[in-house]
Amino acid sequence: MVAAKVGEQLVDLDRMLPEGTRAEAVTAVTPEGRRVLRHSAAHVLAQAVRQLYPGTRLAIGPATDEGFYYDMDIPEQLKPEDLAAIEERMVAIRDEALPITRDEVGRDEAIQLFRDMGEEYKVELLEDMADDIVSLYRQGDFVDICRGPHVPDTSRIGSVKILSIAGAYWRGDEKRPMLQRVYGTAFATDEELAAYIAMREEAERRDHRRLGRELDLFSFHEEAGAGVVFYHPRGAVLRGIVEDFLKEEHRRRGYHPVVTPHLYKSDLWNISGHLDYYSENMYLLEKEGQTYVVKPMNCPGHLLIYKTQPRSYRDMPLKYFELGTVYRYERSGVLHGLLRVRGFTQDDAHIFCTEDQLQGQIVEVLDFALHCMRIFGFSEFEFFLSTRPSHAVGSDEIWEKATKALADALEQNAIPYRVDAGEGVFYGPKIDIKLRDAIGRTWQCSTIQVDFNLPQRFGLAYRT
Repeated sequence: MVAAKVGEQLVDLDRMLPEGTRAEAVTAVTPEGRRVLRHSAAHVLAQAVRQLYPGTRLAIGPATDEGFYYDMDIPEQLKPEDLAAIEERMVAIRDEALPITRDEVGRDEAIQLFRDMGEEYKVELLEDMADDIVSLYRQGDFVDICRGPHVPDTSRIGSVKILSIAGAYWRGDEKRPMLQRVYGTAFATDEELAAYIAMREEAERRDHRRLGRELDLFSFHEEAGAGVVFYHPRGAVLRGIVEDFLKEEHRRRGYHPVVTPHLYKSDLWNISGHLDYYSENMYLLEKEGQTYVVKPMNCPGHLLIYKTQPRSYRDMPLKYFELGTVYRYERSGVLHGLLRVRGFTQDDAHIFCTEDQLQGQIVEVLDFALHCMRIFGFSEFEFFLSTRPSHAVGSDEIWEKATKALADALEQNAIPYRVDAGEGVFYGPKIDIKLRDAIGRTWQCSTIQVDFNLPQRFGLAYRT
């Protein structure tokens, strides 16, 4: 066991619980247990680096789906050949079996502690916290801010491997210091780690960024800005083939092609709510006293086209389709080849329908999305129903109605799904479809949303 679970909360194994509390064991072979193990390994990584490089200041070190990382301000630039020594020091700390203990202290006390240690990044994190009480985890002479839980002692972090180093701006802000991010992974057994390393080597062999460069398909250019893609002649031909396929598939299903501008006045995004709920991901510019926005989404443009003439129930469902290029600010630390960029073209469609047509349309779109992905050879999918986030527009009644429509469509097709609580967008719930690739990784691909809010905000109507 690496932790315990009380209701939906993971806690340390030595946490004192009220009498009669029911707790479940969490083992290192479960997804939850693996994250606990890896989060503890991240702390061991930070401890190892500080021992090897005195003066290192620590930023953040979370667990991830595939391992963990820690962002650190290290006095000297790490090189790939330094990783083996870091891993060896981690193994030494693991073998010491240092107890990992939790303390709860006042926020001001924690700020003073980390200020005295010269840990300016930790101080900044603490100053931004609203909690009056914060938790600290200690192992030997190492201490870190953390909500936990963690394994009972360092011997429980399992088999560890340091994988790579990269740069990462503090808090993803290009105007803040560049830190060094050290990536690693941990598994309960040597066998699991060996299997992961083999999979990772295969992933590197298939890495689309390397293939794109070697096949002369696309490139990125620092002087042009991070996250914007240049398609070379071969890449443009391949992209055109995919676009032609999508256009034909939409045409066969009754979608009408539209083209909308890349730039809108900010007034439109005030109506849609994007400026209130999404502005940190938008590119704004000022000209002649007017604010304009490079579009992050195609939705408002399609709604404006709908409003250009009176509509009747006989027109429903009315389907618009666009290969729309959008621009969204993504922090540099999360950019990843073609899979996470700042400018991209998406096959984006909007269906205007009556309420009694809604479930049938969702079922059709589900079938359409799966058909397209199967054409490209994908056969394994996971479905997630993402519900209302904490910051959202619209009434509870509207959200419940939209969420139920999506759930009913999934259940009508006997599609198993998981609820991703609070992960919907601000204007509506959604179904996210994730596909599994040839080496077992999952990727978010298609999204189906139900939106009662934007039609209300734009005053859409039809005659009955």
